[in-house]
Amino acid sequence: MGVQDVLTLPKIVERPMQYYLGIRESVPMEGISTMADVNFPSLFRWIGEKEITRAGAPFFKYNIIDMAGLLELEVGIPLAAPVVGDELVVAGILPAGRYATLTYTGPYDNLMDANAVLVGWGRERGLVWDVEETFLGDQFGCRLEIYHTDPAAEPDTAKWVTEVLIRLADD
Repeated sequence: MGVQDVLTLPKIVERPMQYYLGIRESVPMEGISTMADVNFPSLFRWIGEKEITRAGAPFFKYNIIDMAGLLELEVGIPLAAPVVGDELVVAGILPAGRYATLTYTGPYDNLMDANAVLVGWGRERGLVWDVEETFLGDQFGCRLEIYHTDPAAEPDTAKWVTEVLIRLADD
């Protein structure tokens, strides 16, 4: 990570369950930014047309990770109450539980490094992630990147704030 990039110390937090709407897609690693560029505006437009109120910052939810193949991702928006999706938009619930987290300030290009710091911190402490190895890849109970900065409102990428969270396995 660059000199301007800042990480908070990782910690464990309790999160309540959270309703959300998302658009799910499977893409190779190099397709993530294109997916975000297309699906975030589509999701915001869908929510706006239905006059649904957001309850937090947009996020990426990593459902299945296969670094050599495809990643199943969702772009999502948290909601205060459940709503019904359609063929494009899925309604879901982010599970309650204990999460390892850190906050990263800097450009999105370095988020993989921030994730690596969190995973390494968890390994050093013997944390057990809510993840299952499947033939499709690592299937996560909940792994999030929450984008607290709107790039349209803050053009300086060194000031972009992103929270990285990985759900821990239930005891």
